[in-house]
Amino acid sequence: MAVPVVDLPEPPGVDARENPTVAVVGLGYVGSCLAAALADRGLDVVGVDTDPVLVGELRSGHCRFREHELEEVLSRVTTAGRLRVTGEHPAVSAADVVVVAVGTPIRDDGSMADGQLRAACLALGEHLRPGQLVLLKSTLAAGTTRELVVPLLERGGLTAGRDFMLACTPERLAEGTALEELRTLPIVVGGIDARSTRAAAEFWRRALGVRVIEHESPEAAEITKLASNWWIDLNIALANELAMFCSLYDVDVLDVIEAANSLPKGSGNVNILLPSAGVGGSCLTKDPWMVWRSARSRGVELRTPQAGREVNEAMPAHTAQLVVDELVARGKDPARSKVAVLGLAFKNNTGDLRATPARGVIEALAKAGAEVSAHDPLVDPDQAEELLGVRPAESLHEAVRDADCLAILALHRCFEDLDVAALPVAESCLILDGRAYYPKETIARLRALGHAYRGIGR
Repeated sequence: MAVPVVDLPEPPGVDARENPTVAVVGLGYVGSCLAAALADRGLDVVGVDTDPVLVGELRSGHCRFREHELEEVLSRVTTAGRLRVTGEHPAVSAADVVVVAVGTPIRDDGSMADGQLRAACLALGEHLRPGQLVLLKSTLAAGTTRELVVPLLERGGLTAGRDFMLACTPERLAEGTALEELRTLPIVVGGIDARSTRAAAEFWRRALGVRVIEHESPEAAEITKLASNWWIDLNIALANELAMFCSLYDVDVLDVIEAANSLPKGSGNVNILLPSAGVGGSCLTKDPWMVWRSARSRGVELRTPQAGREVNEAMPAHTAQLVVDELVARGKDPARSKVAVLGLAFKNNTGDLRATPARGVIEALAKAGAEVSAHDPLVDPDQAEELLGVRPAESLHEAVRDADCLAILALHRCFEDLDVAALPVAESCLILDGRAYYPKETIARLRALGHAYRGIGR
């Protein structure tokens, strides 16, 4: 049941002040980007995190997250004194607005693992003061704001909707372009009452200068975020199965997608996304399962979240099998072949290894007996070795020397102008295009050099 709207004066710290002070709780990828963007807009920001190593790194000017502009912006705002970082939750008491940006992974059964959120809310509840605005930036299972966050915050003695305001405003950022998207993307807000929604919307309009989409409830905001990633994951699953279908008829899936997307439909066009070696990252791999589990707990069996996840989770093994089949077709024994993987991160131009499809590809290739080398200048080599079992070579030439296959799983900018003719690969090398989407002219040049080309659906 919604908390009744109480006609109290608008708190001056949020609506009347031109530049309200902000506390960001949770300085992971999203929290660090948000704290940097707000401070860069001139706001006074304090970042709070329980990881002393992360706090120490940020204080010293080091940024562990490979995100365009982030390190430069963090250095600038920290030097200017607009952002300070602490491990102490009492610091939130001085802020007008508190933004919670902790991680919300999923358990094996698809339910949201709420440990970080619970801990943050319990600590925050002890230090809230009347008049503050609390904004939830974390991705949440439907109903979490009202059913979990409100009771936890209220343990501190204040009442949501009466003593403090609360709204869900989920992040919708893509890695690699996060700071730019914070400055431009519309923000969805849904408060526990009309006053909370109004205050949250006004804060984001002033703080980031972006358009705000107001919902009547936090549940609507929670589901909006989940719906976006549910759609993206399912759309990619369609593209991946379309790629398999096109391969049966020796048809280039990119030609089919381009033509299909020319059809007007609804308020836009058909919009099939691109196939790839798999889907990774922290959102697309968990949000559909969160939807599926939430619906199931309420007696509804949704089919599409599970179907999309199963298709996309199978793509790394499918990609590895393409390599094996092509090697065999060219008279090479996979167990005596070397495969050089270029790009270990889950997407182009990021160093994030979370749920990266490269892991499944490498495991399947190793199971087939292949020697696997790797190169990715954006990832942390120690982390890559621990997660993938392969330590990235320091140089491209070292990684690809005598390789029977170059498997390009993430086309970072440093790989865009790859000159295969100048690389010390084996004769008749297979180029496996897992996410490069090479144009036909490039494919023709590779074949003219005596190499083979195979893409996902190409």
